[in-house]
Amino acid sequence: MEVSTIEEALPESRKKGGLRTIPFIISNEIFEKVASFGLHPNMILYLTKRYHMTAADGAMVIYLWSAMSNFLPISGAVLADVYLGRFRVIALGSIVSLSGMCMLLLTAILPVYKKTSECAADPRDCTRLPSQLPLLFTSLMLMSVGAGGIRPCTLAFGADQLDKKDNSVKNVRILQTFFNWYYTVLGLSVVFAVLVIVYIQDHKGWVIGYSVPVGLMLIALTLFLLGSPFYLKADADRSVLVSIVQVLVASYKNRGEMLPPETADASGFHNKAGSRPRVPTTMLRSMNRACVLRNPSKELNADGSACDPWRLCTVQQVEDAKAVIRVLPIWSTGIIPGVIVGQQMFPVLQASTMERRMGGVIVPPASFGVFAILTLTVWVAFYDRVLVRPLSRLTGQARGLSLRQRMGAGIALFVVAMVVAARIEGLRRAAAIAEGLQDTGHAVVRMSAMRLVPQHCLTGLAEALNLIGQLEFYYSEFPKTMSSIGVSLLALAMGVGAVLGTAIVGIVNRATARDGRDSWLSSNLNRGHYDYYYLLLAALSVANLMYFIWCGWAYGDEGQNRVMAAELEDEEENKQEQQK
Repeated sequence: MEVSTIEEALPESRKKGGLRTIPFIISNEIFEKVASFGLHPNMILYLTKRYHMTAADGAMVIYLWSAMSNFLPISGAVLADVYLGRFRVIALGSIVSLSGMCMLLLTAILPVYKKTSECAADPRDCTRLPSQLPLLFTSLMLMSVGAGGIRPCTLAFGADQLDKKDNSVKNVRILQTFFNWYYTVLGLSVVFAVLVIVYIQDHKGWVIGYSVPVGLMLIALTLFLLGSPFYLKADADRSVLVSIVQVLVASYKNRGEMLPPETADASGFHNKAGSRPRVPTTMLRSMNRACVLRNPSKELNADGSACDPWRLCTVQQVEDAKAVIRVLPIWSTGIIPGVIVGQQMFPVLQASTMERRMGGVIVPPASFGVFAILTLTVWVAFYDRVLVRPLSRLTGQARGLSLRQRMGAGIALFVVAMVVAARIEGLRRAAAIAEGLQDTGHAVVRMSAMRLVPQHCLTGLAEALNLIGQLEFYYSEFPKTMSSIGVSLLALAMGVGAVLGTAIVGIVNRATARDGRDSWLSSNLNRGHYDYYYLLLAALSVANLMYFIWCGWAYGDEGQNRVMAAELEDEEENKQEQQK
């Protein structure tokens, strides 16, 4: 990370925050990610082998777990930005997540089935203990609730320690460097989780394999709390959401009023007392009715505030509300990537039926996902250290490529990744049938699992471009006081994607299994057609890419609201200094 550059950007007067807090925040994230991501890759095998679920049922459980983990961050973000502050929410989320991991460990320690002679003879005749599934689902729910507190707040909390809140080239580069290196370090921690934690689960059993994440999560919580005296802890602001609602209500109440002409000057609009008069932008122009001054003597108090804030709002309030609403169409383009990212349990099933020996080591099926993470990590570092400067000179953008260009390129790569995945699965299935293994779904095909690497690499590169681009886009476009909510939008899109993925799996499974036929998503991969399923995702991604191009064109310029908010904040600070 460009330490000197970041340190130069920090205000000299700041007594807390700054670079010294980053090791505590990053260390917490590293151990938390190793712990949580170490549980995901093998979960499909845990459900199918220990609980005897079908592949489709296990996939839907994981999709729903993923959906809950991605839906709850929006609640955690609101809790952080509006009520408790980010520090408290991260700490509480870590405690709850640790509790969930302890309960998951209990599911591995306690027996799943009643010990009977029938169960010993045939696992299909086993009777599951009534406490096991509630214990399992409660553990998954607690981990999701914990993730809801950690995921939306940690990145915004780290950026708060460094952000100067303006849109200068230097600040843009500082934030981009932080975002990129943040994900580089986290990518390496996830690589460790996928390789080491998964290896422990495969070779030492579920009890030891689930004990290690519990210990790591405890370390993560301890490290985060140790940094408490040094953090810059922004206060929660309950007026943030109320302000947006006031704009919507005022726009509705004034819907019958005429808008001033676009050439009207700032005197016709309500600005905060003492701030430089501004004219609202023409984007979503109908919302400007909320800040139009028609009769100042009746609409304003003596101090310049609105007599009825539910009928008259400031220009900045209107622009903040516009920033939130304008982002929503682009946010919706992140749902299909959420479907693709959430279906990574199927490549695990594919790898389990392919040759996985590398030298003298048999690679766990779930560990092939490490190639996606490695690709993401290498690309982020390469882009930040090598490509940004020449691209900046070429495009005139401080970030090299604009955020929307990166997001669009990522969606296009998701299309390519799914086409490649379909092709490889078609070859694997054909090889299995040629070897007479059509009715033996768990038999190993004479085909190297390394053939799955290209699709993992393409998926990782697509995530690096699209998902990280989304995060930076939301953080940059949302009002500063709503940073956690902005960052949580990515998790929300992943959650909606997971729910949609669950629906797609269920519909495809039922629709293709009619009239006695084998489902595309059969537990016997050799009788199913997972290649068709991948092609379906590719088609959805093509449609999503077309939709994104339209949304990107309609959005307009990036970062304008952040500039206005920063100027307003500077004016207020200067005014306070003059009063002193």
